[in-house]
Amino acid sequence: MPSQETFKGEIFHSSQLDGKTAAGKKVLIIGGGASAVEALEFVVNTGAASTSVLARSEKWIIPRNAFVDILLALNIFGEETVVSWIPETLLRKFFYRDLEDLAPDSSRGLFTETPMVNSDIFHQIRQHKAEWLRGDILEFVPEGIRFRHRARGVPKGGPGRDSVVKGDMIIMATGYERPSLGFLPNEVFQEPYQPPKWYLQVFPPSHVSICANNCTYVNAIGTVGNYHIGIYTRLLLMFLIDPLARPQEYWMKKWIDMTTWIKSRAPTSAFDFFTYSELIYWFVFCIAINPFRWKWAPFVFLGIGAALPKQVVYRENEIRNGLGYEKNGNAG
Repeated sequence: MPSQETFKGEIFHSSQLDGKTAAGKKVLIIGGGASAVEALEFVVNTGAASTSVLARSEKWIIPRNAFVDILLALNIFGEETVVSWIPETLLRKFFYRDLEDLAPDSSRGLFTETPMVNSDIFHQIRQHKAEWLRGDILEFVPEGIRFRHRARGVPKGGPGRDSVVKGDMIIMATGYERPSLGFLPNEVFQEPYQPPKWYLQVFPPSHVSICANNCTYVNAIGTVGNYHIGIYTRLLLMFLIDPLARPQEYWMKKWIDMTTWIKSRAPTSAFDFFTYSELIYWFVFCIAINPFRWKWAPFVFLGIGAALPKQVVYRENEIRNGLGYEKNGNAG
């Protein structure tokens, strides 16, 4: 960032906070995403004198409440709908309350990007232990950061009021670099079926043996955990073991085209945002559409009962080999 070396205090990335302390310090956090919220929790818990979060834009924040998260994830369409204003209004009125100015404006719906899940951040702001500033960083100065404050709705780089936000410790909560998929074969990146527009978002149509688990994710809303990772992994195992359950490139592309058409009116690209209920629908559809996958359902969804479908596949292979077919189902 401009003139970063002129700052007289300490500068850390949010990934370097283990073993550090912010006790008695004026901390400036650069960033407005999940990393910034985690950094805010760190500095408050270690006794910072004050904390200022410098964010370029607003992101939706939802309470850390399983019931609320499940309700929001029940939007099986995985996009903004005609009733999306209802949860957005409820969040503004009953969660943001007096801090409604920190909520995104009406042009940025809840079902367009990953919200931050945190129930404590507004409490810290109301207790004057932290402040959330919207605007643009102009430059580093010895005593802090020269910052342009913008009103809600004013675009990045737009007009505002300039001031120096003072601090003696800066945390760069600017996220992490996404791992590259460049080691994969070139054909998996051919348009229009480039990531994240893959089968179930993780299987490139030209290489069903590749499962880019959690590598093509862009934005989502719903429960956080490893349940979907296990399902994706077991789907891959099913595809590798069972030739009759393995999807063909043609039908993988047709599913992508169908999903793109269904979500054609979404404010984001079809695969740039999904809800957890939509993801579960993808999984169920994948199993239900092919009768040869039905026997794998307990294994795929629950991780149990793999022995029976493997025995069936073994017998099917024997029959195909006896009829002069190879294991992939093609005539020898």
